[in-house]
Amino acid sequence: PELAALRERGRSLRGQLRALEAEESDLEQRFYLGALQLPNKTHPAVVRPQKPPQNPPKPTEPTRRVFDFKPKGHLELGEGLDIIRQRRLSHVSGHRSYYLCGAGALLQHALVTFTLQKLLSKGFLPMTVPDLLRGAVFEGCGVQPSATPSQVYTIDPARFEDLCLAGTSEVGIAGYFMDHAVRLQDLPVRVVCSSTCYRAETDTGREPWGLYRVHQFTKVLGALGGSPGGEGRGDHPLYPPKVEMFGVTAAERGTESEELLDEFLGLQKEIFSELGLHYR
Repeated sequence: PELAALRERGRSLRGQLRALEAEESDLEQRFYLGALQLPNKTHPAVVRPQKPPQNPPKPTEPTRRVFDFKPKGHLELGEGLDIIRQRRLSHVSGHRSYYLCGAGALLQHALVTFTLQKLLSKGFLPMTVPDLLRGAVFEGCGVQPSATPSQVYTIDPARFEDLCLAGTSEVGIAGYFMDHAVRLQDLPVRVVCSSTCYRAETDTGREPWGLYRVHQFTKVLGALGGSPGGEGRGDHPLYPPKVEMFGVTAAERGTESEELLDEFLGLQKEIFSELGLHYR
């Protein structure tokens, strides 16, 4: 009789659990998916960009070089030196693809090595990350793989359920720390990672000018972003180097994240200055 009573109790608990799981699913549909639509706040120090002279360079920024001739763009220079090939590739890899040859390939490797050595000397943790990640990791980074249109490549769900190609190293690093506890005395954690990035940029059926908005490129993750318009704008493999730094901080004082961001910005300035490049 005691065993029969326990079995009946188990059946009752299973029924209650099924009802609660259905309620949980309903609540997730109502609130979680809506929460994903909430944007991040803009930092209060961010100002709307203006063209000079309304927004002149700060005294700490290097002066832009002035040429006594009309400078060429990177694609014109690269094609002339036979180190970049982007034309006549529709039959090989489609639009928004490219080859780097000779000095072009060496330049990409040199930028990766330069940045890695720079940041390893600053105490960064080197890491390699998976290119294929589950949708929940993208959602945690504010990216919805199912959005229309989406910049995320989704692997055939009939063969590989819920796997997408990462468009940036930070998604893989965020996945490493996802549901993961870090001891307070180990914070902040600074990570540097070189990875291949895949982005399903809008295909207009024609080749864009230069190595911008390409479908695949190598990125070094380690210094605050190098593109002029923020993440996803101006990405190309020779933009020196197109990178971000990934950090995990505490929140005991409420200023740790801000302090690490300032550290990242200082490193970005060091990288561009040592490469002899103008930045704003």
